[in-house]
Amino acid sequence: MSKQKIVIERTYRASLQDVWDLWTTKDGFESWWGPQGFRAEVHELDARVGGALRYDMIADSPEMIAEMKRQGAPVSHPTRARFSALEPRERLVITNVIDFLPGVATYESDIAVALSSVGNSVRMVVTLDAMHSDEFTKMQEEGFTSQLTKLDQRFASTGG
Repeated sequence: MSKQKIVIERTYRASLQDVWDLWTTKDGFESWWGPQGFRAEVHELDARVGGALRYDMIADSPEMIAEMKRQGAPVSHPTRARFSALEPRERLVITNVIDFLPGVATYESDIAVALSSVGNSVRMVVTLDAMHSDEFTKMQEEGFTSQLTKLDQRFASTGG
């Protein structure tokens, strides 16, 4: 597996607390998590080091539901993760258990988030671990960028 990292940056007209809550509260997480055409339903979110994050990733647009069925994939799959690092309103790391890919051995992948105030905005730098293959790493980057469009729209992004 590659040690490659994907770095995605955004600046939002928002408060640190507002952006922090998107990552650390059930309502916040559910409001934006998942690429376009998907949503997350959180079952457990314990925002402390070692705390669990369990949610279902659910295809919720007719196009995505049809695509998942075409691929022979379920329209919903459970996801398990934990908070590996947490410094309130500054930094967090979510370690995901990648155990839902047929024929791929289970492994872990981190999402690291750094937040900082920039005037009346918040700079968010997200660093994703590469996945098990270049193809899946590219899909992961596209998917994460897609889900960030939900925040871009909400906060009128000031650029990437």
